[in-house]
Order: sequence, then C-alpha cells, then structure tokens
Amino acid sequence: MSELKTSKTNASIMIIDDDETFARILGRSLQRRNWQVTIFNQPQEAIHFLQKNCIDHILLDLKLESDSGLRWISQIRALCPETHLLLLTGYASIATAVEAVKLGADNYLSKPIDVAQIEKALSSKGPNPDTPINDNPMSVNRLEWEHIQRVLNENNGNISATARSLNMHRRTLQRKLAKKPAQR
Repeated sequence: MSELKTSKTNASIMIIDDDETFARILGRSLQRRNWQVTIFNQPQEAIHFLQKNCIDHILLDLKLESDSGLRWISQIRALCPETHLLLLTGYASIATAVEAVKLGADNYLSKPIDVAQIEKALSSKGPNPDTPINDNPMSVNRLEWEHIQRVLNENNGNISATARSLNMHRRTLQRKLAKKPAQR
C-alpha cells in the first residue's frame, strides 16, 4: 500500500460517489488541502480512467444508485494494487465492512465524515490494536439492521431472495433498507 503523501506533495485522490453534491464539496475541501482530486459519479468511468492512470488514494462510496461499491473493489485492486482504497458509506453495517476488507479495501468509514477524518484514515499504516471498544451494546434496531445486511449480502444483494430468507414481505424489506441504519 502506498504511504500517505503530505499535502505538500500534491498526492492524488479519486472520489467515486454518485452523490454529485457530496463529491463536489468533498473534492473542494481536499483541493484546499492541496490534494489533486479526480471525481467520478459512475464507477465504470473511474475504471476506464484507472486502466491508464493509477491514483494514490481512492474514496469509493458503498451505495452507488442501484449498484454496490463492493462490486468494484476487486477491479480497482487489479488495476492499481498499491492504491490506498477507502470505502465510504452512509449505510454502515458489520457485514459490508467485513466484505469490503475481504475484497481488498484498506479502510471502511461511515458518513458523515470530514476531511480530517479521511486524512487520518489515509495516514494509518495498518491495523490499530488500540482502537477503542464501545462499552454500549447495539440497540435492537441496529441488530435488526445488521442482520438484514448480513442476509442481503448472503443473497448477493437480491432483495426478493433476502425477503424470502427473512420471512418478510419484499416491500417491507425495501422500506427498511431505504431508511438510514439504526444508531448503536
């Protein structure tokens, strides 16, 4: 993995996020800190770019319209194995965090997030055994969200198959998935 280059060296960073406003604001914030920023709203366009150019760091959104950022991690890794890859999401779950790391993401961060938190994650040199442990157990709503995410992952993102596995109506499952995840 590439080391974090200080802002004085103009390290390159790519943002792949379908939320154009979020990507533009984050890109501007990073540029103010002297990052060379490239933004793509479609992962296919980013892959095409990465076939010719490697980037130092990539911020990849988990939920890309009707697609999953998890599906793109392997392709990015194959094209740019030394790139520092962070998965960002407003829909964090243990299941997607584990899958992201298994697929090759270097880190997994929950939105909302600021540039300082992103830079801190980019500067980490590996796992941190001193990461604080939360003293409070997860709420029942959060446990439900985690379970749904795990079953959804086991069914490769198929909503109908997940609903059948959970003994839940498909529309009920879709409503639950459309909501922000329950807080801890």
